[in-house]
Amino acid sequence: MTTSLSRHGWPKQGTRLQRITRDGQHIAFTLAGVTAGIPIVVLHGGPGSGSQASALRLFDLTRFRLVLVDQRGAGMSTPGGGLRHNRTDRLIDDLEAIRTGLGIERWGVLGGSWGAALALAYAGLHPSVVTGVVIRGLFLTSKRELRRLFTTSRVRAPGAWQALYAAAQCRQSSTLLASCARALQAGVAISRQRVVALAWRAFENAVLASANSRHMQSPIMRPGRTDRQLIGKYQIQAHYLTHACWLGESRLLSLARRAADAGVPLFAVHGTRDPVCPPDNLHRLAHAVPTAHVAFVRAGHLASEPALGLRVAQAIEMIFC
Repeated sequence: MTTSLSRHGWPKQGTRLQRITRDGQHIAFTLAGVTAGIPIVVLHGGPGSGSQASALRLFDLTRFRLVLVDQRGAGMSTPGGGLRHNRTDRLIDDLEAIRTGLGIERWGVLGGSWGAALALAYAGLHPSVVTGVVIRGLFLTSKRELRRLFTTSRVRAPGAWQALYAAAQCRQSSTLLASCARALQAGVAISRQRVVALAWRAFENAVLASANSRHMQSPIMRPGRTDRQLIGKYQIQAHYLTHACWLGESRLLSLARRAADAGVPLFAVHGTRDPVCPPDNLHRLAHAVPTAHVAFVRAGHLASEPALGLRVAQAIEMIFC
C-alpha cells in the first residue's frame, strides 16, 4: 500500500488517501476517524461515481474507523473509467484485499444505491468478516428497475430524457441504455462521448430533482469533475448496468438471505419518494429476509436529504454501536 495526498474537497486534517494495486488497477481508498474505532467500509453508488466526503457526516469520527473505497476506475482510482477486469466479483475481492491489508478482522458495511447492492453481495459472500450492513436506497440490479429509469422516468424529466435520447442517437426508447453504452465505448470520438455523458448527467439530475418538494434542495453534483472523469463515470455505469451488475435481483436477494442466515444484521432505509430505486425494493428485501430491519422515510434517493441522512445515522448507531 502507498500513501498519497488527500483529494480535493476532503478535510485537510483527519483523512488519508491510500491505494492498492490489483490486476493493473490502482484502487484508492480514504481512511477517516480513529484507528481504534469501530471499523466500517463505505461503498459508493453509481456505479462509477466515487466516494464523497459528505458520507463522513453520518458518523461520529471520534468513535469510528472509516474506509471509503473508490471502486475500480471511479473517483481517485486509476485508470479512470477503466473497464478491464472491472466486474462485481473483482470489487468484492478488492474489499477483502483492503480489509486484510489494513489488519481489520471484521468490519461493518455501509452502502447506498448501487453501493447497497454491493454491500449485500459482499456480506453474502463473506459473512464471517461482516459485523452488520446498513443500506440506503437499495438497487436490486433488475431489468425492471432499468426499464423504470431509462423508459418510464421520461415522464419525470421529459426534456432531459429527450436530450439524452437524441445525444445517444437512439431509435427506440427501450434501447436507450444500450445506445448510451455504444456511444461511450472505446473508439468513439471523445466529443460524442462528452455529449452523451453530459446529457446522462443532466437526465440523472432531473430525475433526482423530481422527488424534491419546494422545501427540499435539488441534488448537488460534485464540483471540479473534468470531462474525462465524467465520461469515465458513465462508461463504468453503462458497463455495469448492461450486465445487470453481474448479479440480478434473485441472486442478490439470495446473498442477502445468506448473510442474514449467518447472523449478519441488516438495516435498510428507503425514501418513499425515491425516483431512482423503487420503494417496493424494500418490500422485496423484507419478504426475502424477514429478519432485516427496514424503515421508510419521507424523502427521495439521496442521503444528503436531512430526513434520510438522519435515519441512516440512527441505523448506524443501532447496528454498529
